[in-house]
Amino acid sequence: MGQRSGNNNQRGKTVVIFGREIPRADLFRVGGLIVFFIVLALSVAFVWPMVTTLLTQGPEQLAQEIRSAGPMGMLMLLGLQFIQILTVFIPGEAVQLAAGMMYGPWLGALIILVGCLASSAVIYQLVHRLGQPFVEDMVSTKYLDKFREFEKSGKLNTIVFILFLIPGLPKDVFTYLVPLTNMPMKTYLTIITIARFPGVIMSTYAASGLIDGNIKSSIAILVILAVIAGVVILFKDKLLVLVQGKGKNK
Repeated sequence: MGQRSGNNNQRGKTVVIFGREIPRADLFRVGGLIVFFIVLALSVAFVWPMVTTLLTQGPEQLAQEIRSAGPMGMLMLLGLQFIQILTVFIPGEAVQLAAGMMYGPWLGALIILVGCLASSAVIYQLVHRLGQPFVEDMVSTKYLDKFREFEKSGKLNTIVFILFLIPGLPKDVFTYLVPLTNMPMKTYLTIITIARFPGVIMSTYAASGLIDGNIKSSIAILVILAVIAGVVILFKDKLLVLVQGKGKNK
């Protein structure tokens, strides 16, 4: 009787497809992954004209096109920011500059942060449901071992905050990696949103200044951001080691 019950439970957890038993959990993961890529493809197709303008003609031309769309422009920018985080390949700084040119430093920053928050929440849920294989399909997992070490150090929250605060680091990649740790979703969203804010407001402020005629201050901000980002890109691996060391000592 126990043997039969065990067999029934096992069958309940599997589905027979083409004569092969496949675990239901694996089937749901594959189905979820397929749905995600379909939605992503449709979303990218929707914003692709904006992406093309951004990549070929720059944020100023994109700002003009979205501004000409009237009230829909805000939703278009929000959608572009949402897709930028999900797909990783769209340069986030360029989207931030376009936001500042269109809506000024504060409203532009708010739109960017709302888009970051929404896309990060979606990524967190997807990673938790589909697991590490999904992350490996989406981004490079070069830094995954580092995040495992950060988690073991007991200072994961502090280290993640620092990493999202520093310009030039691959934050969009980190957005996929952090959910593989034990960080709760509420903590994850709070930390990365607050940490992104200084960089976003500096970008939108600089872009708004270019439109308003504050050329010198805007160029100074952009140069500072570019220098910091350049140094971080050159020494990012050493920086990760340094940040981890500081996290352990705190």
